[in-house]
Amino acid sequence: MAAARPPSSCFVLQILLLVVNFNLSLPYVLKKCSVRYEENPSADMALDCANRKIENVPKDIPKDAVSLNLNNNWMQKINGGDFSGMSKLRILDLTSNQIAQVDEGSFIDLMFLQTLCMGNNKLNVLMSNMFQGLSNLTVLFLNNNGIQVIHATAFQFLTSLQTLDLGNNRLRQITDIQPILQLPQITMLGLKCNSFTSFETKDLLLNQSSNLQELDISGDSLTIFSISTPVFPYLQKIEISMCFCYKDLQWEIPDKQFLRNISYLYLGRSILSFEGITKVLESLDSLHHLRLEALKMHVYEGLLFTICKIPTLRKLDLFNSHIKNLPHLRSLNVCDNQLKQVPHDARSLCSLEILNLNYNYILELTCEDFENTTQLRELYLKRNRISQVDYCVFLNLESLKLLDLSFNQLITFENNIFLPQLEILNINHNEIAFLEILDFLGFQSLKQLDLGTTFFDGMTQRSFHKVNKQENNISSRDRIWELKLLENLTIELNPRNLFSSLQTNYSRDIVVFKSMKRYTAICNFFCFPHQLADIHRSMTYLENFTVVNVFTEAPSIDMFWFNPDLKSVTFIETDFSEAGPELFLPIPNLHSLELSKCNISSLDFLVKANLTALRFLKLTDNELSVINDTVFKSFPSLTYLDLDNNPFTCNCSNARFIQWVKNNKQTQVVNAHQYKCSSSVDKGESLLLEYDVHLCWDDGRFFYFISSTCLVVLTLLTSFIYNFLWWHLTYTFHLFLAYFYDSQRRKKEVLHRFDAFVSYNVHDEGWVYREMLPVLEGQQGWRLCLHHRDFQPGKPIIENITDAIYGSRKTICVISRSYLQSEWCSREIQMASFRLFDEKKDVLVLLFLENIPARHLSPYYRMRKLVKKRTYLSWPQVAQHPEVFWQNVQRALQTGGTESCYLPPLF
Repeated sequence: MAAARPPSSCFVLQILLLVVNFNLSLPYVLKKCSVRYEENPSADMALDCANRKIENVPKDIPKDAVSLNLNNNWMQKINGGDFSGMSKLRILDLTSNQIAQVDEGSFIDLMFLQTLCMGNNKLNVLMSNMFQGLSNLTVLFLNNNGIQVIHATAFQFLTSLQTLDLGNNRLRQITDIQPILQLPQITMLGLKCNSFTSFETKDLLLNQSSNLQELDISGDSLTIFSISTPVFPYLQKIEISMCFCYKDLQWEIPDKQFLRNISYLYLGRSILSFEGITKVLESLDSLHHLRLEALKMHVYEGLLFTICKIPTLRKLDLFNSHIKNLPHLRSLNVCDNQLKQVPHDARSLCSLEILNLNYNYILELTCEDFENTTQLRELYLKRNRISQVDYCVFLNLESLKLLDLSFNQLITFENNIFLPQLEILNINHNEIAFLEILDFLGFQSLKQLDLGTTFFDGMTQRSFHKVNKQENNISSRDRIWELKLLENLTIELNPRNLFSSLQTNYSRDIVVFKSMKRYTAICNFFCFPHQLADIHRSMTYLENFTVVNVFTEAPSIDMFWFNPDLKSVTFIETDFSEAGPELFLPIPNLHSLELSKCNISSLDFLVKANLTALRFLKLTDNELSVINDTVFKSFPSLTYLDLDNNPFTCNCSNARFIQWVKNNKQTQVVNAHQYKCSSSVDKGESLLLEYDVHLCWDDGRFFYFISSTCLVVLTLLTSFIYNFLWWHLTYTFHLFLAYFYDSQRRKKEVLHRFDAFVSYNVHDEGWVYREMLPVLEGQQGWRLCLHHRDFQPGKPIIENITDAIYGSRKTICVISRSYLQSEWCSREIQMASFRLFDEKKDVLVLLFLENIPARHLSPYYRMRKLVKKRTYLSWPQVAQHPEVFWQNVQRALQTGGTESCYLPPLF
C-alpha cells in the first residue's frame, strides 16, 4: 500500500504551486490532444483529448493543465504515474472508456481536483485507497460502471465531496452506501437503477444524521421506500421512478416531519398507485416543484384535486394532463404531450411565469390562449405546427421576455406585434418567405434575434454611408429607426426557386443598431449576396461577425470600414482565392479569424493584413498544400492554429513548416500529428509530421558547408603548427626514427664500427681537419666517423646519420654559431639526445668552438636544455693549452656508462 504524504509537506507544496505560476517550455504540438482556445489569454489551460482512440494517458500533457477531457477513448487502466505532477488540475473527465482498474495512489498528486467523471467504465470494485489525495474533490460521477462492491474505506479521503452519482450499477444493500452518508459535505446522492430491493433507514447504522439534500433512488427492483428515522433532516429533493418496468412501490413515512423540507418531488412510470401518490402529496408541506411523468391518464385526472390543494406549489411538470385551479402556479411544463392546442385550463393560471409547450402538435394560437396569463415571462412553442400568429395572440403579454417559435410552419410574421419587454426572439426554421428588419421595430427591448426566411430585405449601402458619416443630405423622406438594445442577430436564409427572381426593396427606411455585438448570417443553398451585404454597416460596435455561404466571392475591401471594434470574423464557404490584405486593414484589433472552405491555396495575402493582435486562426478544408512558415511571423500573438483537412504535400517544400510546428512554443497547431499527406510515394497513408525533413538537408549545400569549414580549420591549424610547433613535431619524428633504428640494432646486436661520430657544420670543417683529426686519429688512435668521408653514397641522409650515431660509441658535437643554424646538425644532435636518454649512457660529448651567451641559445630549446644538464668542453678557454683540451677529450672518449665532469659550465 502506498504511504500517504506528510500533511506538512503537502501543504508546503500546495503553497508553492499556487504562488509560482510557471509554464514548462515544451513544444506546443501535442500528439493526441489539443489545448482549447480561450478568448482570454490569461485563462486556465484546458485540454481536449476526447474521441482520439487513446489507450493510455498521454505523456506529453502539460503539467499546468487545469481541465483535462479524456472522454470516449480506449483506456483500460489508470496507472500510478499517469497524472504525476498535475497538481493544478481541477476537472478530469474519464467518461466512456473501458477502465477496469485504478492503481492505488493514481490521483495522489491531484490535490486540487474538484470534479472527477468516471462514468460508463468497467469498475466492478472500489478499492480502499482508490481516491487517495482527492481531499478537495466536490463532484464524482461513477454511474454506469457495474459496481458491485464498495470497500468500507473507499471514500475516506473525499472529505469535501458534495455530489456523488452511483446510478446504473449493481449495488444491492443499503449498507453499501453507509460510509457515503457519513461524508461531512455530501449533499447529492444518485442511486438510480441499481439492484436495491428496499431502501429503509432503519438498516443504516449512522453515528449522526446525514447532510444529504438530494436523493435519486429510482429502480426496477425497489419495492419498499421507508424513512422511519430522522437521518435526513436536510433532505429537499426526492426522485423515484422505475427504470424500465411498471411496479407499485410501498411508501412508508410514519412521521411527516421526516420530510418537512422536501421542496422537489419527481414520480414517474406509475411507481405508486393513485392512493399512494395522494398520500405522499398530502404529507409534503413545503413542496415547490412537482414532476409527474408517464403516469396513467386516470391517475392524472384524480390527482388534480390533491395538487390544487398544495399552497406552496410553484412549478408543475405534467404529461397528458388537464390543469385547473392552480392560482399560485408559476411554472408549467407540458411539453411532449401531443397537444393540438394550448390547454384551456392554462388560461386561468394568472400567476404563471414560465410555460413550456415544446414538442406538441399545436396547429394555431388564438387570441384567448394567453389572455389571462399576463405575468408570463417565458413562452416556449418550439417544434409545433403553428402556421400563423396574429397580433392579438400576445397582446396582453407585456412582461414577456423570451419567445421561442422555432421549428414551426410560420409563413408570415406580423409586423404589428408589440412586445415592449421582449429580449429574446427565435423564429428560425420556419417557412417565412419574406422578412425585413422593420418587422421587429415593435420589440424595442430586443437583445437577441434569431430568424429564418427565404428573402431578407436589408438596407442600401448609400443609406448606411449617410448614418455613419452623418451626412447633411439625409432628407425628410428618410425614416431612421433604431433597435437600441439588440445585441445578437442571427439570420438564416432558406431560398427556394419560387423566390429566385425576387429583388431587394430599396426603401428609404434606415435602421441603426447601436448596441449590436454579434451578427450571424447563414445561407442554405444559393443566396443573393446583396440581401445581407450592407446590414452590418450600421453596427458600429460590432464585435463578432459570422457569415456562412453568403458571398460567392471575396467581399469588397470596404466591408469593415464602419466596424473598427471587430474581434472575431468568420467566413465559411466563401471564395477567398483572389482575396487581398486590404479587407482586414480596418480591423487591427481582430483576435479570431476563421476562413473555412474558402478555396485558399496560399496565405501570402495575410502577411500584410496587419493582424498583430490575432490569437485564433482557423483555415480548415481549404487547398493549402505548401505552407510558408514565415507567414506566421506576421502574427506575433497567434496561439491557436487549425489547418485540418488540407491537401498537404509531404516533401521538402514543407520542411521548414514541419520544423516550425514541432519546435515553436507559442502557437498550438491543433491536431497537427493527424494531418495527412495528399499524396505519397507509397500507397499507404502517411502523416505530415512523420516526413523526414533531414532528407531535405542532403542537397549539396550542407556538404559544401562542412567541407569548406574543415578546409578553413585545417589551414589555420597548419599555419599554427608551422609557426609554433614545427620544431617539436620534427623532433618527435626523429626521435621515433631513432627509437625504431635502436630497436632494430638491438635485435641484430650490431657492434660499434667507430669510436665517435663527429657532428659539425661545413664552416667548421677546417678546424676539424686542422686541429681534431691529427690529434684524435693520428696521436690517440681513435676511429672517427666523418660524414664527407664515411657516409654511404646513395643512401638517404637521415639513415646515414642514424647509422653513424648508433654505429659509434660516442657522438662529438662541434658547436658553433653556424652549427646552431644548420638544419642537419640540429637533427644529428636530436638523434644523439634520444640515444642518450634511451641508453642512459654518456654517449654525447659537446665541444664549443665559440663563446655563445645563454641568451643566444634561447631559440635553440634542445641545445639550451642539454647545456644546462651536462658538462661540456670549450676550445676558446683552453686555446693557450691545447694539450689539456685534447686530454679531456680522450678521457671523455674512454668513459663508458657514467658521466664525468670535465670543466665547469661557462654560465
